Amino acid sequence: MNVERCSQACGTSTFFGSQTRNSTALKNICLLGSTGYIGTNSLTVIRKNPGEYRVIALGAGRNLDILEKQIEEFAPRFAAVINSDLARELKARLNNRFDTKVLHGTEGYAYIAALPEVDLVIAAMTGSSGLVPTYSAISAGKDVALANKEALVIAGSVLTSESQRLGVHIVPIDSEHSAIMQSIQGHVREDLKKIILTGSGGPFKDYSLDELSQATPEAALKHPNWRMGKKITIDSATMMNKGIEAIEAKWLFDVDVDQIEILLHPQSIVHSLVEYVDGSIIAQLAFPDMRIPISYALSYPRHLDADLPSLDLLEVGSLNFEKPDTKRFRCLQLALTAGKIGQSMPAVLSGSNEIAVRAFLEGKIGFLDIPQLVEKTMEKHQVFAINSIDHAVEADRWAQAVAKEVLEEMVGNF
Repeated sequence: MNVERCSQACGTSTFFGSQTRNSTALKNICLLGSTGYIGTNSLTVIRKNPGEYRVIALGAGRNLDILEKQIEEFAPRFAAVINSDLARELKARLNNRFDTKVLHGTEGYAYIAALPEVDLVIAAMTGSSGLVPTYSAISAGKDVALANKEALVIAGSVLTSESQRLGVHIVPIDSEHSAIMQSIQGHVREDLKKIILTGSGGPFKDYSLDELSQATPEAALKHPNWRMGKKITIDSATMMNKGIEAIEAKWLFDVDVDQIEILLHPQSIVHSLVEYVDGSIIAQLAFPDMRIPISYALSYPRHLDADLPSLDLLEVGSLNFEKPDTKRFRCLQLALTAGKIGQSMPAVLSGSNEIAVRAFLEGKIGFLDIPQLVEKTMEKHQVFAINSIDHAVEADRWAQAVAKEVLEEMVGNF
């Protein structure tokens, strides 16, 4: 291991070693996923810092009510939605009140992510739909504030290689990876021993297998500490999220999966830790509020005022940690296995999990059927190398198609 290798994999030379403060010039922002949980919180951060950021483009899905209000407030030059029908409806709603050009589909998202005037792309789209726009941003030389977990899981080798080639920063928005990034500032890469990822354990941390077999979508969506979108909240309940984060960390910080330890921490105060070869452990602590890692990703390497109260450790009292049970939460073990296998297997894990989570939310399968569907899909896969974005898209599409076949075998027509 050496300093240069990690710096290149992260797409930046400033994760490790000395830091310099960025210019105070206004940053032009493209926000992909503007109407979701991360997107709306990102706009809250931007709103609090009007002299720091300017919104150039917004990418949303189907929620035109929220998007219309965002356009009215931020007056972006471009907006993109999921399909042509929604694009026509949005144009009618705007009725030429703004000079906002409306685009649609993957091509529309990719176009706004690569706009010449954009300095930073916030990649907050959910699922594999965010992969191509994120790649488009990196290929255009844009720094990326990454909240889309699936992008690095599906195409980590491609995205990090491209960011290395172009000198692009991929700065994570996930609270865990933001904590890791902050914990390696000023340290030498070769001194790192391991990364310790923390997780709350979700709403079912102490459930027995019998209780998990009866878990409902409504119960799974009641996370004890965080308010997030449905997909990531279910992934937290299955602990798939923590395994996916391990794969992300592998690519962001150029470590082996075996160098990543996962601990449950129900208070969600310690967001992750880094251990060094001398036994020192550096951690980042904060309230469980996504505005903190979002703010840091937007202002990196600066810390801007997030208008949040200070963490009172006396009030917190105690911090508890425990090992996760991979027998009860098999999704975690499946993700770690996929991460060790590498190549196309993480993409298959991600694609099949998308189908399984959707089926669970729609009441078609039970909670414990999620890992079963994912595992059966992985078992059918012949691993191949991911050497291009097309290979990554192919692996994801294969996984989703086969997962639907597996689902039909389990419960009938999907």
